[in-house]
Amino acid sequence: MHPLSGRAGFGAFLSLVTVLLWGLLPIALKEVLVHMDPYTITFYRFLVSGLILATWLGAKGNLPQLGRLEGQGPWLLGVSIVGLLANYGFYLLALRHLDPRTAQTVIQLAPLLLLLGGVWLYKEPFGPSQLLGVLVLVLGLGLFFNERLVQIVTDFAGLGLGIFLMVIAAVTWAAYALAQKKLLRHFNSVQIMMLINLAGALVFLPMASPAQVLHLSTWEGGWLLFCCFNTLIAYGAFAEALNHWEASKVSALLATTPLFTFLFVAMLAPFLPFGFDTAQLPWLSYFGAALVVVGSVINALGNRLGWRRRR
Repeated sequence: MHPLSGRAGFGAFLSLVTVLLWGLLPIALKEVLVHMDPYTITFYRFLVSGLILATWLGAKGNLPQLGRLEGQGPWLLGVSIVGLLANYGFYLLALRHLDPRTAQTVIQLAPLLLLLGGVWLYKEPFGPSQLLGVLVLVLGLGLFFNERLVQIVTDFAGLGLGIFLMVIAAVTWAAYALAQKKLLRHFNSVQIMMLINLAGALVFLPMASPAQVLHLSTWEGGWLLFCCFNTLIAYGAFAEALNHWEASKVSALLATTPLFTFLFVAMLAPFLPFGFDTAQLPWLSYFGAALVVVGSVINALGNRLGWRRRR
């Protein structure tokens, strides 16, 4: 087990930084989508992060050596790259049809699929606590959409399509995470992210229109810059948090990200000219979103919530 620094408070602070950044991310992406297509946004996000990580690793003399990959290494790297690239792309395509609050609620399927994938592929434990978490999360999703459940099926050009694309984003993220878990035997997490980001910039370049950035206003350009640095900073804070705080507690705090997205929309909508619908949702939807978060927290904490055997 990786030894912790003992600075639990600092670990909690870094985890909160990650939550705040990820909570704001779909709002920023939704704003940029008004004037820039998903492929160009994704290209810039991968390019900026990849170049920064490559510069940093190069300065430390720690660039990944692809020639050292052996066995399942190349295949795992390929799955990781395809998985995360597809996740970024489908997430943005889904955001065209969803508001940020709905997007953040549905994407909570990603850690659930990671949990189930770990049970299936790596024979990880799945106890009563995890089963409870799954049931609470699924119930929460049902309550979140309540009267919109019929619309999901009938409006496949709008809400239904957005939900479908977001589910694909969740599936591809889980595939990326499951592959990276074994890929960590070959490279560290920063090296993997550098490779994925640079590969992503190359893959999305033919589909992108980089010159679109010249037509953005200062406001829109600021949001794009925020999106480019958001994942890099959030990921760095998350990775560092694991050095100071237990992984289950970090994951449990990260599971509250949708609540912060709801909070940011409610707080900022009266003052900022958002380009998406910020109308109040039915109270049952808010209750459902809270249950989704509770289910995610239960899954993150796992067996820590299990009953202890009496002696």
